Amino acid sequence: MAEYVYPAIFHPNEDGSFTITYPDLPGCISEGKTLGNAMYMAQAALTQWIDYLLDKSQVIPPASALKDIETAPEEFVNLIRADVKDGRAVKRTVSIPKWMDDKVAESGLSLSRVLQDALKERLHVG
Repeated sequence: MAEYVYPAIFHPNEDGSFTITYPDLPGCISEGKTLGNAMYMAQAALTQWIDYLLDKSQVIPPASALKDIETAPEEFVNLIRADVKDGRAVKRTVSIPKWMDDKVAESGLSLSRVLQDALKERLHVG
């Protein structure tokens, strides 16, 4: 899992919501109805943006230093962290009893899918 940390600018809106932008990632914008929701949305937007850049084999720009970020008087900057999982498939050799392999084949299940689902449940990841 790769970790990315970027400064985000939070702009408070008149209705109490926040607009979030990333100076280093032009076009990466999100909004939140409350500050807590804005923090959540900022992380989701950053994660999706980085995922997209990786998927398209694009360069991931370096993050600016906090001291270099300019804001309007009502805005503030906060660091946002995104953990990006490498979703590429890898081949692993696994051993299961013959009778179990026969049952899997009979049922039409995908052994890879079943293993992935079981591991997600055991590891408590979605």
